[in-house]
Amino acid sequence: MKRERSDVNPLYEQMKTSVFERMSLLAAKHGAVNLGQGFPDFGWPDEVLEAATRALIEASNQYPPSRGLPALREAIAGHYERQQGLDLKPDHVCVTSGATEALGAAILATVEPGDEVVIFTPAYDSYAPMIRRGGAVPREVALQPPGWRIERDALKAAITPRTRAIMVNNPHNPTGRLFDLQELQTIADVAREHDLIVISDEVWEHVLLGGAQFTPLFAFPGMAERTIKIGSAGKIFSLTGWKVGWTISAPALAGVLARAHQFLTFATAPNLQTAVAFGLSEGDDWLSPMRDRFTRARNRMAGALSDAGYVVLPSAATYFLCVDLKASGIDLDDEAFATAAVERAGVAVVPLSAFAEQESSRHLVRLCFGKRDETIDAGVAAMARAKEMLA
Repeated sequence: MKRERSDVNPLYEQMKTSVFERMSLLAAKHGAVNLGQGFPDFGWPDEVLEAATRALIEASNQYPPSRGLPALREAIAGHYERQQGLDLKPDHVCVTSGATEALGAAILATVEPGDEVVIFTPAYDSYAPMIRRGGAVPREVALQPPGWRIERDALKAAITPRTRAIMVNNPHNPTGRLFDLQELQTIADVAREHDLIVISDEVWEHVLLGGAQFTPLFAFPGMAERTIKIGSAGKIFSLTGWKVGWTISAPALAGVLARAHQFLTFATAPNLQTAVAFGLSEGDDWLSPMRDRFTRARNRMAGALSDAGYVVLPSAATYFLCVDLKASGIDLDDEAFATAAVERAGVAVVPLSAFAEQESSRHLVRLCFGKRDETIDAGVAAMARAKEMLA
């Protein structure tokens, strides 16, 4: 008897369209203000764009080295030595086509079929599918609103003999949370105790608000040899479409990552790499003004939402904040509110339940405040209309 089987990979056949794409398509369909998808409409340094233009015209447009242009790898190592006190060399660095590819390479280099990877939810929606594509199983540790704290007992309860890695996102998307030193120490202690790799997605490390301070897991005692740090030029320079990312890890682990990377994208556009190298080498002075602009945008949106009667959760980093619908007097779940808001009120937001498969909060939505003042004002006005309609 012939066995029935699908002609395509069921992981992707059964996968829903990304919530970000879905809400953006609805925003376009209804002419709504898009506060759902996480991209900024300000903040990039013109000097970095000019460097990319020069390199496109004047430098090579052929395959660069798979691990990244030497100038960029040196710039990344130097940047983290200045900014975070990390003792790095180019051998620690592998340049990737965006942080998402870096995460994929980190997973493929780390796990084997049957392994388990702990993730903290709500989590960026690519984590679980990529873990499954590597043959491993995601194990969720649900963070609880409004504090979103990493608790030692909850993390330890998720560890089994099959656990191979912990994946953590700090600063945290979608909540805007910046985990404190005690929480990071908990991750480090559990990783050392159980001999685990930590994949630390730190792409928001420079988008810090109101004077917040960031500490990389790589810097904790005993963690440099077991941490894969993920970074993103797209977040640092507000150029998300460039898709230039990287991994930082011990040289032996970096070599394995590079071999996984070479069969994913092999290499990234050389003119963009050249421009990012310029930006990281010359652009430390750009970081503080960038943070100030995002802090002002957060304060503008959070204040206006509060004035409109919404309960806004704190946001210390990223360009996201969350609204508590239930506390704001809206008796709808996040999906129902998001659909009604885009179709009837003219604003797209993201339901937080899309960031977890189990124990997901269903009374919270995420908004992106990385927008010009006029976009924020139009979006908040639409949110005020939504509250009048739906409360």
